[in-house]
Amino acid sequence: METQTKGIVRQSLVIAAAVFMLIAAAVGAGAFGGASVDDLQNGALSAQGSYLAPAGPAFSIWSLIYIGLLAYTVWQALPAQRTDARQQAVGGWIAVSMVLNGLWLVTARFLTLWLTVIVIALLLAVLAVVIVQLGRTRPRNLADRVLTDGANGLHFGWVTIATVANTSAFFTQIAPQSWAEQADAVAVAVLVVVLVIGVASAWITRRIAPALATAWGLAWLAVGRLTDQPESAPTGIAAIIVAVLLVVAGVAGVLRRRRAES
Repeated sequence: METQTKGIVRQSLVIAAAVFMLIAAAVGAGAFGGASVDDLQNGALSAQGSYLAPAGPAFSIWSLIYIGLLAYTVWQALPAQRTDARQQAVGGWIAVSMVLNGLWLVTARFLTLWLTVIVIALLLAVLAVVIVQLGRTRPRNLADRVLTDGANGLHFGWVTIATVANTSAFFTQIAPQSWAEQADAVAVAVLVVVLVIGVASAWITRRIAPALATAWGLAWLAVGRLTDQPESAPTGIAAIIVAVLLVVAGVAGVLRRRRAES
């Protein structure tokens, strides 16, 4: 009975978090009036806001992430998942990630840029916990693999590059003009860190979803730096290289998992 009660509480928290995420995202994105996200914070969050901002089409991945998270929310609420140990381990963390997801857009619209950096850093940290926890156990079935690992893996992978872009936008706003001379070198160094995080994620989780989401963002970052302002060929080329290496790492992680399972 106690396990059943805990399961119901967890399922309810995830549902409540998903509802909050949708409402907050709608408000933050300007669905009820106001400027678009590109125009918030004096344009700092736009595709031209920093050297590490992906081009506009990259953000279409949010639609896939939201669909995945909502599908997960419905699936985890079914009675069959109520006492599942894997869901008990990650459900609370996933709920927190949904709340932070919605909170970021509200923060971007109504508060300050430096607070958005804090919120998205917390979101990345929470998603990292989710990914590590998921890497410790095997999905029970295909639905678990797609909805739990897949949706949250995409969320983590995209937020990895989004955190980089958000932080870069903040420093771009406060940095003196003289720092622009080192922008290429700093951007490439940051992308190396992204590569390390992505490879570590692929090794720990043995899933490809995080790598694909990060690579998607990097590919559009490359498009932005090679075709739009601010232009930076070194950053664009480095982004392409890191994206390819992350996909390779993701594939290697999947092969490693399959060998272990067989």
